[in-house]
Amino acid sequence: MAYKIIASSCTACSACEPECPNVAIREKSGTYIIDPNKCTECEGQFDSPQCVAVCPVDGTVIKA
Repeated sequence: MAYKIIASSCTACSACEPECPNVAIREKSGTYIIDPNKCTECEGQFDSPQCVAVCPVDGTVIKA
């Protein structure tokens, strides 16, 4: 299961984009989105999803 960014909570700070090891995050229409086909929840690479770890707004990045 992939992660998802809640557009209404996203501040478009771009902190998550460079942290994604799968290049699954990109900007679209002034907010960021996660491509569910590329998201692996950082399994096998990190102990926790990096997008969740770096997002400054709690609850913006959730499991889809």
